[in-house]
Amino acid sequence: MKYKAIFFDWDGTAVESRKAPADEVAGLMKPLLAKGIVMIIISGTTYDKIAAGELHRYFTEAELENLHLGLGRGALNYSFKNGELMLHEETELNIIQKLKIHESVFKIHQYLLENYTLNTDIVFTRPNYCKLDLMAEYSRNDRLYLQEGEVERLESHLKEQGIKGGLKEVTAIAEEIGKCSEIKLEVTTDAKYLEIGPTTKSDNVDYFVDHILTPQNIGVENACFWGDEYSYLADGIPGSDSYMVTEKTKKGHFFDVSKTSGVLPKEILPMGGGTETFKSFLKEQLSGE
Repeated sequence: MKYKAIFFDWDGTAVESRKAPADEVAGLMKPLLAKGIVMIIISGTTYDKIAAGELHRYFTEAELENLHLGLGRGALNYSFKNGELMLHEETELNIIQKLKIHESVFKIHQYLLENYTLNTDIVFTRPNYCKLDLMAEYSRNDRLYLQEGEVERLESHLKEQGIKGGLKEVTAIAEEIGKCSEIKLEVTTDAKYLEIGPTTKSDNVDYFVDHILTPQNIGVENACFWGDEYSYLADGIPGSDSYMVTEKTKKGHFFDVSKTSGVLPKEILPMGGGTETFKSFLKEQLSGE
């Protein structure tokens, strides 16, 4: 099937790592954008982490008209105008709101340390959320996505600290503490990190359905959604890419390229193969032209 809109995660789906060159995937994106295919990158990161903030340099001004980015775990939605990156609307929280999130996440950190002597680190610098590192001693290096065996490593680590319910219990603790915040908080996870803030990737994809696909008369059934973190990490705890499945997008087609094993939500088709599978898909979309 040839799609009119392609949503896709960046790290682990389009590129192997933040340091990996984007030349190959950008070279495949370029002719698709040129022929009017809408391409939307959905990622929890910020633009400076996408091809070192230089992705736009791969494309002409006309090609950039069809490229969009939903970043910051629901916080930031971008398009390009006259070749320049354009934020659709001001969605970042103000300082007071950010501090309320920081306070809630610190309370989670404090609770886990006091009750389980679990050492965690907090990343405060994300636009609308914080990341709570549950395995501070374990480094992913420059591959900032779920690795093979990581869930098992985390579950073992948590149980050693007395958290018998593992990741599911930690998530429940975070959600319970988050209820005390003046801001409604959503807790998602990629195993190593809990991500805590008011929005998720659901907000990104729904925004672009409403503001890009619908005005161009592109039905969601003509869109696909690619990621590498769809699988359940624990009972009832889906991976971060599963938040691309919403009421507005559920008629689309969802594909998982993860090389790790795991149970997928029923909407997701397992593809495996990592970034090579996604690049092969882009080549197929160009074939027969």
